[in-house]
Amino acid sequence: MLAALSAAALREQVSHDVVLMVELGDLREGVAVGEVVDLAATVAGLPGLRLAGLGTNLACRSGIVPDQDKMDQLSALVELVEARVGHPMTIVTGGNSANLDWAFGTADVGRVDELRLGESILLGTEPLHRQIVEGLRTDAFTLVAEVIEVQTKPAQSWGATAQNAFGDTPARGGPGLVRQAIVALGRQDVDPDGATPPAGMKVLAASSDHLVVDVGDHGTVVGDEIAFQLDYSALVRAMTSPFVVVRPTGSASPDVTAPVPTRGAA
Repeated sequence: MLAALSAAALREQVSHDVVLMVELGDLREGVAVGEVVDLAATVAGLPGLRLAGLGTNLACRSGIVPDQDKMDQLSALVELVEARVGHPMTIVTGGNSANLDWAFGTADVGRVDELRLGESILLGTEPLHRQIVEGLRTDAFTLVAEVIEVQTKPAQSWGATAQNAFGDTPARGGPGLVRQAIVALGRQDVDPDGATPPAGMKVLAASSDHLVVDVGDHGTVVGDEIAFQLDYSALVRAMTSPFVVVRPTGSASPDVTAPVPTRGAA
């Protein structure tokens, strides 16, 4: 791929900066530590490419903590690469919002000069323990969906049970009745486990395009809207769903809105 990028750069008569990603244990992207220096030299020798720096990503796939030891490894690699290629690295990107505990607590950031912050800025939490970041808001995004049905139904399903549309075998539920609403929102639009309804309501289940909510004592009727707070997983899906309209509110906080019912197979 680097050779192809070099050839394209020459054709277009441009220069591309390259940041090599290093695998430090989380097992997502990045080359092995033992291969970094040689690959850096290869990049430096390709016309049309400029080796700008090194980076890593942790706590994304496997939850590996970006601690002092990991950041020291990255800094040490930067020194080795600079000695090999003969010029300084201008970008050393140490990770994402999961690095905040380390960044706020360390006495030595080493060569790390950049972090790629998303969840912490957008949702006001750090990803390792989902603790609130002081001074940031946790309600900058709201997902609003229309109620398309309200009925009182038994809490417990009946009949022979097999897998549902998503391969799960749901629990039967308890005794009594539930006043449940269906909203025009589903798994295609949001992670239901990361969508929190208003107090006194509870998400019961989700299909591809419907979300079933226990509305409790709320006087919810068809045509009402229910606003959900979102965690990182829910926000990612909502922001990329073609059925969700992103609409800024009158305040500084953007609003993610799902205004119409969708159609699905399940």
